[in-house]
Amino acid sequence: MAANVYSVRSSKIRSWERCSKQVRQQRTRLYIIWRCTVLLLCWHD
Repeated sequence: MAANVYSVRSSKIRSWERCSKQVRQQRTRLYIIWRCTVLLLCWHD
């Protein structure tokens, strides 16, 4: 029983790590897109 609880916990932790990694990547992409947009909008010749 204890081994089963441990495996459920570890799988939840792994799925949380994967989710948080995807969130971090998405935030990074949005930040880069936002910075490029600001740069293009504020760019003067």
